[in-house]
Formats: sequence, structure tokens, C-alpha cells
Amino acid sequence: MCVCHPFCELRRDERAIEGLPVRLVIALVVGVASLSVMLSMVSGIQGLAVTELDAQPEPEVTTPGQQDLDVAVVDPDGSRVADATVIVRAGSARLDGVATATTDADGMATLSVDPSLGPNQPDGTLRITIKPPAGSDYADDRENTAVLVVED
Repeated sequence: MCVCHPFCELRRDERAIEGLPVRLVIALVVGVASLSVMLSMVSGIQGLAVTELDAQPEPEVTTPGQQDLDVAVVDPDGSRVADATVIVRAGSARLDGVATATTDADGMATLSVDPSLGPNQPDGTLRITIKPPAGSDYADDRENTAVLVVED
């Protein structure tokens, strides 16, 4: 045994190499198990993508006064969406309060509105927003088609 070099004994010891592969195997098994649990959790999520909705009002151009406004709610493919809530608010045109309605099975909602314009105001807009059906993959993040109100 060498007294001057304490590492000489470690060089001759071959047992240290035996524990290394076992530890690597254990780490690999734990890593794979953790990865499989995480992947199963991610695959349980229905998807992170959402589908943008758009409003198609009829008429798109109207005059001041009490009237009905029909709004179709459609997805990017043009398919109509049922059970969406349509909200019409004042833009640059005036509107007393907020008008709301829910789309029927055909994706249509009818709202009663009474837009008005200010003095010397030749035109204005009504803003439309959509609250998607509960539990759906729809969203309304972009601006929708506005209704133009023009003085007759």
C-alpha cells in the first residue's frame, strides 16, 4: 500500500465502476416514467388551438331609428355557430344600453336596436362582439364587422 499517494488505492479499486451503470439505469427508468406521465397529461388536453368567430350582420348599413338587426355567427369555414351570445354596443353611433341575443340552431341572432347619430354627424358605427358557446374551442379575439349607421 502506498502511503504517499492516497489515490493509488482508488486506482486499484474496481468496485466504484459497478455502481455507475446501476445509477444510470435507475435515472433512465425514472426519466422515462416521468416523461410518459407528462405526455399522457398533455394528450388529455383537447388542443390548444382555438377557432376565431366572426359576425355577419344584416343589414351592414342602416339608418337611425328602431329596427331589428340579424347577425349570423360563423367560423372560418363559413359554418354557422349555435348558442353564441351576440353583443351590440355603441361605437361612434349612439345606442341606449347594450343589445344582446343568443344564436339559434341556425347560428342566427336577432337584436332590437335603436341607433342614433349626434348633431352634424353624417354616419357612425355599432360594434359587435361575440361570446362563444360555453365549453367550445371558439374565441372572438379579432374585431368583427361593424354596422354602419348613416343619416338618411
